[in-house]
Amino acid sequence: MALRVSVSPLRLPLVHPFRIARGEETVAETALVRLVSGDEEGLGEATPIERYGESYASVAAYFASHELASDDPFALEALLHAGIPAAARAGLDLALHDLIGKRLGVPLFALLGLDPALAPVTSFTIGIADPQETLRKVDEVREHPILKIKLGAGTPHEQIETIAAIRSRYTGTIRIDANEGWDAVDAIRILGELSRYEIEFCEQPIAAGHPAALRAIRERVSIPIVTDEDSCTAADLPALYGCVDGVNVKLAKTGGIRGALAMIHTARAMGMKVMLGCMVESAIAATAAAHLSPLVDWADIDGPFLVAEDPFAGVTYDRGRLVLPQGPGLGIREAARA
Repeated sequence: MALRVSVSPLRLPLVHPFRIARGEETVAETALVRLVSGDEEGLGEATPIERYGESYASVAAYFASHELASDDPFALEALLHAGIPAAARAGLDLALHDLIGKRLGVPLFALLGLDPALAPVTSFTIGIADPQETLRKVDEVREHPILKIKLGAGTPHEQIETIAAIRSRYTGTIRIDANEGWDAVDAIRILGELSRYEIEFCEQPIAAGHPAALRAIRERVSIPIVTDEDSCTAADLPALYGCVDGVNVKLAKTGGIRGALAMIHTARAMGMKVMLGCMVESAIAATAAAHLSPLVDWADIDGPFLVAEDPFAGVTYDRGRLVLPQGPGLGIREAARA
């Protein structure tokens, strides 16, 4: 049976404007990938990242101009070749794994031999805002056990004061993410000041591409350093050896499940801790990532928390702990039918 792929835009209004050091959005746009074989359908989601020159248009253009390499959904090596751009490959990869799981009648975590009881607690991300708005957002979710606070904008003093104010009213775990917003000097200064506030780790303090500077920061501060923009695929990790404590793995950057597994295992072989992250995306991509979460130390799979109107349902949460769906494949349901 022929494999047929189609792509359509998925617009996701957000609960709050989501601001990081590089910009702000109120609506996330991803690409819904549908893969049909006979009367079976697999769902995937491509989450294009503007920083890497991707967009919905680039994902749609790729599939419009390239035929699938095989009609066999199990021919993953051929179908998911390295010539496919990362976002498009991730969308196709997710749809293939959903289709395969449905054909075999098993959820993805079972297909991979993973124990859903080992899924970790996810963080909840608070985007950059003025101090009053930030504290209001924290108060809305103060029962959540882990918060990730976006930094990287404003003066060093303002950023330190933001964390001090949050810590004065929040007793759970705090992670911070500068999204490349500092230079090495400011990173050392800010992280040195923040060490008194029990920060679990800092994600991507400086611009990607400077492993020696990351090493210098790590040697001078007590807060562990985790990369994101510096670590898109497994091939990026050797340059980071000895420079950081952990890496963030995102399906949108690795090209999907297969790339994420390669990156997780490479990081483990190098003695690095692993966080599994997501973009601002629907339950399709977030659930796909959640199926891999028993393999990692930390989770930041909070896309469904940030989206106000998600047309799909999948992963759920029990006091922040990821609860994997038991349905075959990704276990995604269209929300209207849930």
